[in-house]
Amino acid sequence: MRRLVGLVLGVGLLVGCGSPGPGQQGAAWSYVDDRGITVTAPERPRRIVAQVSAAAALKDFGVNVAGTFGPLRTGTGAVEPEAGSLDPNAVTDVTGPGYGEVRIETLTSLRPQLVVSGKYKEFAGLWHLTEEQEKAVRPIAPTLGVAQSGISLPESIRKYKELARALGGDVDSARVKADEERFTAAAQRLRSLGARMRTAGRTILAVGGVQDEYFVVVPARNPDLDYYVKELGLPITTPKNPDVAGGGYFERLSWENAGAYKGDILMWDTRPASFNPEQMKRNPVFAALPAAAQNRFAGWDAVAPMSYASYAKIMNKLADQIAAAL
Repeated sequence: MRRLVGLVLGVGLLVGCGSPGPGQQGAAWSYVDDRGITVTAPERPRRIVAQVSAAAALKDFGVNVAGTFGPLRTGTGAVEPEAGSLDPNAVTDVTGPGYGEVRIETLTSLRPQLVVSGKYKEFAGLWHLTEEQEKAVRPIAPTLGVAQSGISLPESIRKYKELARALGGDVDSARVKADEERFTAAAQRLRSLGARMRTAGRTILAVGGVQDEYFVVVPARNPDLDYYVKELGLPITTPKNPDVAGGGYFERLSWENAGAYKGDILMWDTRPASFNPEQMKRNPVFAALPAAAQNRFAGWDAVAPMSYASYAKIMNKLADQIAAAL
């Protein structure tokens, strides 16, 4: 059940506006996070612990962290897509045994000055940090939430950029500017493919599944998919009956009803908690979908780091997959 809760929260892949205070090393530091909380510290935080995708976004904007929580390595030892550019050997993993838990003693040993994670407005606590655990962390270090629902991909990236700036990152470096240029170029590739698909009357369906259910993703509830649809014109289908109680991020279906929606390309949730295409194709209803039968799949990195570097790579890969499927 905890795996599903984590997946459900993640299917939402951003409210509020963080704003930095003076941000000078050696001087009092403050930042208004996306919960509306003014986070303060005696000086600009240097020892930071963050949820893995937040940590990777900060790294891409020039801020390194001491520790992380959330999926860091796959079962084979590779870096999780959610962890982006992080080097697992360069951070201390404080992830606890269950979803949303951290190892308090290990966290304390890092002497953190700030704990950063994403925030979904529909759910208590922070991303990969339950409300109860977040309360336990606060006496050790202040927590800071960055919005991860209700805003566009470029806006969510800017939020991490501004947080990184407040934490001393060189967000105006030549490297970051080059990353932004690659992001813009990749977006243009998707825009061209979207126009091509609309002209041909072809569609994309974003999907995922676990043992007991199949789901169709609501693009508007996810910063990346919403951006792909509204700004880049990718024809991603919106399901008719979103699960409102779960935040409206997707429509739940039984596997027997996996044929309720069709798409010329199936964009599948790449996280380990969700089935991959071959696992989904074990269900005969899903396997009978024309796109599934012809292996017209594209990956959806649902909770990737919000940075130009991260999404330039993701959007170029998606453009390659869509072009191949067409």
